[in-house]
Amino acid sequence: MKTVTWVQAAAITVACLGVSLSVQAQSIVVASTTSTEQSGLFSVLLPEFKKASGIDVKVVALGTGQAIDMGRRGDADVLFVHDKVAEEKVVAEGFAVKRIEVMYNDFVVIGPASDPLKVKGNDVVEALQKISAANGPFISRGDKSGTHAAELRFWKMADLANKHGSGYKACGCGMGPALNMASSSGAYVLSDRGTWVSFKNRGDLIVLVEGDKRLFNQYGVMLVNPAKHPHVKAAEGQKFVDWVVSPAGQGVIASYKINGEQLFFPNAVK
Repeated sequence: MKTVTWVQAAAITVACLGVSLSVQAQSIVVASTTSTEQSGLFSVLLPEFKKASGIDVKVVALGTGQAIDMGRRGDADVLFVHDKVAEEKVVAEGFAVKRIEVMYNDFVVIGPASDPLKVKGNDVVEALQKISAANGPFISRGDKSGTHAAELRFWKMADLANKHGSGYKACGCGMGPALNMASSSGAYVLSDRGTWVSFKNRGDLIVLVEGDKRLFNQYGVMLVNPAKHPHVKAAEGQKFVDWVVSPAGQGVIASYKINGEQLFFPNAVK
């Protein structure tokens, strides 16, 4: 049997370590919204990125506010979120390099098919005014997510920033659990369309308010700033950003449909 010298053993160890570090380097953490995860978009988007780049992506799905906080702490390499005001702030603070618009869909107000408060239409402000006046049941995510931030903006537009009615309940949860609560209690809820289309436990819930231009829902992607956090995998993270706004990435986003319905519409700046 051939004897391996300590020099050879050391060389093998170093080579193995090099391979291990190389493999480890070929992965990134993307902090994103629950809507991109729960809608199923990442299940088609990430395998295509892996094929194109060889880079694995670990997604941490949180409310947008929590995802952005991960970026501030340097606990993620890329942010993929949907609250433009908060996104521009984190860039201005220097914690993210640049915000790039990547895709959009819309928010919708969901509620029981019987619509006891008669909110159906295309005016989100009028719908919230009716819910508040009747102390109607309304489930809020209450989790500092992009959807929660949008909901609070709509209440403010309705001059009801602190007058949501006694039926208002904040769950501090993701979009899926909030929809489950609305389904089980016959409540109204604001949802992003992507999660709603992919939601299975609808009960008698339907879309009641849509088509209001104020319900527009834009998503942005950003590299966490390696100048703030040197351990950020800037090269690999930038590859993800560049790919998702490229014709290839945008094409995957456009092709993602459930029962023939497109969930997200790519609109990266050419």
